[in-house]
Amino acid sequence: MKDLTQGSITRQLVAMAVPIAIGMLFQTLYFIIDLYFVSRRGDAVIAGVSAAGTVTFVILALTQMLGVGTTTLISHAVGRKEQAGANLIFNQSVLLAALCGAVTLAAGFLVSGFFVRAITADEPSGAAGAAYLYAYTPGLALQFALVALGSALRGTGIVKPTMTVQMLSVILNAILAPVLIAGWGTGHAFGAAGAGLASSIAVAFGVALLWGYFARLEHYVRFDRALWRPDRGVIRRILNVGLPAGGEFFVMFIILGVIYWVIRGFGPAAQAGFGIGGRVMQALFLPAMAVAFAVSPVAGQNFGARRYDRVREAFRQAALMSCVLMAVLTVLCQWRPELLIVGFNREPDVVAVGATYLRVISWNFIAMGIVFTCSGMFQALGNTWPSLLSSGSRLLTFALPAVWLSSRPGFTLMQVWYLSVATVALQALTSLWLLRREFRRRLAGPQTGTPATAAVAAVPGSDAP
Repeated sequence: MKDLTQGSITRQLVAMAVPIAIGMLFQTLYFIIDLYFVSRRGDAVIAGVSAAGTVTFVILALTQMLGVGTTTLISHAVGRKEQAGANLIFNQSVLLAALCGAVTLAAGFLVSGFFVRAITADEPSGAAGAAYLYAYTPGLALQFALVALGSALRGTGIVKPTMTVQMLSVILNAILAPVLIAGWGTGHAFGAAGAGLASSIAVAFGVALLWGYFARLEHYVRFDRALWRPDRGVIRRILNVGLPAGGEFFVMFIILGVIYWVIRGFGPAAQAGFGIGGRVMQALFLPAMAVAFAVSPVAGQNFGARRYDRVREAFRQAALMSCVLMAVLTVLCQWRPELLIVGFNREPDVVAVGATYLRVISWNFIAMGIVFTCSGMFQALGNTWPSLLSSGSRLLTFALPAVWLSSRPGFTLMQVWYLSVATVALQALTSLWLLRREFRRRLAGPQTGTPATAAVAAVPGSDAP
């Protein structure tokens, strides 16, 4: 366990954000590596795998539900110096991970193929996407275990073991991808299905490594079968914090599904260009997202310890870091965005769509940095409903207008991209307003060290200020 209630906030954010960013980079490489080898098999396969990738946002929504609830509650318990409470939350999180994994495994085999075929431009794209998802479903189910274990460590201020496991998993995926996708060394190319299978094997390897770390080396929170019996109170607290955070990713899934649906008339090349551009954008977002992930346990421990001045300082420093990082990335995408696309596909139509998308969408990078930071702070405060409200507003401001525009004469891709920029800027303003309101409500109580604080801190399981 690492105490984040003392010392420089800036150094703590950097110390946590750097390994988180490295781990997230390697996590994103799962998709980048798959996309690289899949891109050699034609536009239809690229479009299919990219469209199938939107389903991962459903899994991200559910794992975010589990991860955010676990990180937030454990960080609060650590801030209050309640090791037993943190251990109970961890073991209940492991139980939830097992249940969610089982449901994902069943649902993935039953419905994923129908969904992919509904949003792809043609039958070859749909078939490729379905093959990818069927092979990747076991990996998606195992993501819950990976997230539960990593989130528990993050709540205690430890991030390097998770980073190391993610790096090793991606190295394995990089070795398996050309073998399973392209048939290197075997002569048996599985194409899109090979991409999903390589990722599933790599995720299983990562879960085994992290499970071994907890079994042998972790002592602050540890496996205890006696605590695996469902505790409704703890599960309710995890879900109360985690469900809205998961809802944010579900909103992203809906928005991505809407984009693929409204641009399907432009053909597989357009969907492939958007798919590549979207994956590149996700990779570019990693530094700012890492800062947001870091600010949650830093501010969360200080919130649990009632160090409200440090909670506010954590937001200021994280917001500044995110905005600076996003400004640099904006310049990159305005300069030569095509350089970020041609590594995956050199067909002029695909490159044109992907590069144009990045050039336009980069104007909302700073706004997205603010959204990420606010989301991390809502998690730290233990109330993620405002973050869901902010994200959900885009269903009204973006999804509905995009569907309407697609039915109008003269509809173009540029209309979708500019609409996205405008609505993200509005979302950033909404997030800032909601966070300011939360600060007034939750950071107005007594600071640490006062008699009132000691009385509240003595109440087991209390998260309210």
